Amino acid sequence: MAVATLEGDAGPDVDRTSLKTKLRRAERVNRARSFSLVAPLLLFVLAVFALPIGLMLLRSVENTEVRDSLPKTMAALGEWDGKATPGEGVFAAFAEDLVQTQKDRTTALVGKRINYEVPGARSRFLKAGRLIDAGGGGPWKEKLIAADAEWGAVEFWAIMKRAGNTLTPYYLLTSLDLRQDASGAVVRNFADYSIFVDIFIRTIWISLLVTLATLVLGYPVAHLLAILPPRHANVLMILVLLPFTTSILVRTTAWIVLLQSNGVINDILLALHLTTERVQLIFNRFGTVLSMTHIQLPFTILPIYSVMKSIPASHLRAARSLGAGPLTAFVTVYMPQTLPGVGAGCLLTFILSLGYYITPALVGGPQDQMVSYFVALYTNREMNWGQASALGGILLLITLVLYAVFNRLVGIDKVKLG
Repeated sequence: MAVATLEGDAGPDVDRTSLKTKLRRAERVNRARSFSLVAPLLLFVLAVFALPIGLMLLRSVENTEVRDSLPKTMAALGEWDGKATPGEGVFAAFAEDLVQTQKDRTTALVGKRINYEVPGARSRFLKAGRLIDAGGGGPWKEKLIAADAEWGAVEFWAIMKRAGNTLTPYYLLTSLDLRQDASGAVVRNFADYSIFVDIFIRTIWISLLVTLATLVLGYPVAHLLAILPPRHANVLMILVLLPFTTSILVRTTAWIVLLQSNGVINDILLALHLTTERVQLIFNRFGTVLSMTHIQLPFTILPIYSVMKSIPASHLRAARSLGAGPLTAFVTVYMPQTLPGVGAGCLLTFILSLGYYITPALVGGPQDQMVSYFVALYTNREMNWGQASALGGILLLITLVLYAVFNRLVGIDKVKLG
């Protein structure tokens, strides 16, 4: 009897344990199935978004040209105290490295990297390479200094030693108009090279102007879309979305036709006697902001419209029934409810405007080029990927900071998109 009771009591416990085990196993299977469904999208995001950004950030601090091309020189400079011109051993190691760089045809590449910090270094390296090719042997310290007195400068060799590090803050500092002096201290860059802070400020300012212009123009259109009957609202929505059927390049080129000195707008102004001479409307800030506003307008309208469409009309009627006038009801009751859409639309427009390249390049002047122009310049023409990556990384950081500020102020995470 006792044995039977014990076995009977154990039965439910065994069943409960077995049920929990099966439940956990089923949950693991469901999680594995769910992960397998999103795995392709996750891999796609990692491959085309996260990985390129990571490589860009790495390239902004990567510094392998000098160390790879001048290994013996860097090893010899490791024992140099930096107080006086290096001895013959460093110059001899440098001469040996130059022999190899001349064979590999990388002397100009090394000189180009040092030239970023020391103007004229590239030609100095090429001249030293020709001197090495001429032969004759050492002492190399005397020969190199005789050929160019800058080889005896302590500051030059200090920069050479610092350039041999695997990682460098040079590109990031340059992007902030800063530099390291011979002692390694961070100081303000030379006036002729201090251009990037102004460029970042210009980029943010133009983006703000475009965002404000699209908000002023887009808010009434979004409100009209929200209150019109469906038949008319659909037609207006088609007109709002119509620019998406053409590329940015085509729309920008159309503005060139309209804004040029002999263009349509100047002809209309003269015909209406609003001006007595043709006005410069292109290749300046006005043309840049106008063209970007036209392109970005739908991106501001759509988020605002999606929020306005979800606001019940009874809210305004209730405010009116309590004695509020039409304007008071609209400002105090309706507009606060549209702030999430306003924040989302303005943030989207602002972030997209930060990365503009084609439009400012075609319709803007020299003082209207934004950060993306210089990223393309250093990538395609100067072949300075480190500087291009540093500019892109700082622009990414600015975007993330501004997104966090916008999200904090207007609660964009609460936007309803449907």
